Amino acid sequence: MGVEITETEVSDAEFEAMTAFVFEYLAASVEKETEGGRMRWYPWHSAEYRHNHILNVVSLATEIAEREGADVDVTRVAAVFHDVAKLEADQELHAEAGARVAREYLESRGEYPESFVSQVCRAIEHHSYQGSVGDVPLEAQSLIEADLLDKIGANGTVLMLLRMGYEARTHMEADEMVDRVLERGRTAADRIESPTAESIAHQRLKRVKWFREWLGEEIAGMDGYRSDRGDRGDSTGDET
Repeated sequence: MGVEITETEVSDAEFEAMTAFVFEYLAASVEKETEGGRMRWYPWHSAEYRHNHILNVVSLATEIAEREGADVDVTRVAAVFHDVAKLEADQELHAEAGARVAREYLESRGEYPESFVSQVCRAIEHHSYQGSVGDVPLEAQSLIEADLLDKIGANGTVLMLLRMGYEARTHMEADEMVDRVLERGRTAADRIESPTAESIAHQRLKRVKWFREWLGEEIAGMDGYRSDRGDRGDSTGDET
């Protein structure tokens, strides 16, 4: 799908202001929640984690956009706003809600042309699209692929191990959690289409495989423990 040409340039100062706004919006979303809000006890249900995820996605999406010929400013602005409504909207509605927040911001805090604003909002709306990433504009594809990549690799492994602590699991179950990172990573890699994102996915999956091998070598009795206890189902969600 062709890329709409724009001449909009977003300065570093403007982008820093957007980044600060997004963190403030996330923090306010958490503060407004009632006691026992949605998944509050998970490490990723916080303004700090969500903002860190957004910054990771900005970096990845920018790299993909630069190498694949997408509009870099459209891509990075869409990336910084893509999860702005994540902590206040239902999961299936957060992309549309985020696009509305981005439009309100861009229309009220700058003189960005409508073509630029529309491209940004379209990319945000598409970032949770579950079909082929080749069906969406290149800027949205770069954002989708970046969002997938942040959930795998060393970062994804750390998040799963943090989750173990919240679920009071023992370290001998860590291999199960790392296996889930690998499974998630392979699923993500199957959706990715750009050569840049494929290269990053391959590198990140390799890191997780190495970690899994090292873990198996260092934790004595892991296999015996797992066979004795049997498989335990996991009823918790994987929303990240």
